[in-house]
Amino acid sequence: MRFWGDGYDVAINVTDWDTLEHEITHRLRRGEGFSLATINLDHLVKLRQDTRFREAYAAQDIVVADGNPIVWLSKLAGRPIALIPGSDAILPITRIAAAEGKTLALVGSTESALAGAKDHLEREVPGARVVATLAPPMGFDPTGESADTVLSALKDAQADIAFLALGAPKQELFAAYGRDVLPSVGFVSIGAGLDFFAGTQVRAPKWVRAIAMEWIWRTALQPSRMVPRYAKCAGILPGEVGNALRLRSRTGRKSAD
Repeated sequence: MRFWGDGYDVAINVTDWDTLEHEITHRLRRGEGFSLATINLDHLVKLRQDTRFREAYAAQDIVVADGNPIVWLSKLAGRPIALIPGSDAILPITRIAAAEGKTLALVGSTESALAGAKDHLEREVPGARVVATLAPPMGFDPTGESADTVLSALKDAQADIAFLALGAPKQELFAAYGRDVLPSVGFVSIGAGLDFFAGTQVRAPKWVRAIAMEWIWRTALQPSRMVPRYAKCAGILPGEVGNALRLRSRTGRKSAD
């Protein structure tokens, strides 16, 4: 599945959970790092506006679908993919790390939230080892001196995977930057996932997520933040539907040939 626009072309290159787990396991066993991004409609809005964000996305090794609209668009395009939210990927990746004897670091949010998330991961996944919890200060520059400080701490802690809860676009910018500085580390952008584990943010119940209504839950909790975001997302949907239909027509032509 592809999304493209003026100055960017993003392909979702890992389309299901089995492929994701295989790819990460393979890289960990070979001592190869990676950067993982979870694309959603909000990211597509930002890709239209932010050159640095476009460059960061182009540098990601793994891109998965985060958000039901992305999955629906893939089905419309005739190229169905699975929903892999960043928050839901944390525990499976932690289990892989534990099985492979690899270490974890948590970056972002607050020190108290990271401590809670660390306790949760190590309690839920036998063998999980969180060797660093790093809460960057306000004004964190994901590609500047403050980023170098975090990367130095990750290196000193000998972290193999870093979960990034910095929000977009900072986490993707930092992942792309860190990928070059620490090529053996896996950088996984997961948004608010660590806060859910720590209990500092409340995620929608499973039944709400199951009917694809998590966006209503989030809007009710944070209307001043989420209403403008979702309005911008709604604004790009017609164009994305058009792109999906064009992809579908190309698939049809290739099948006919």
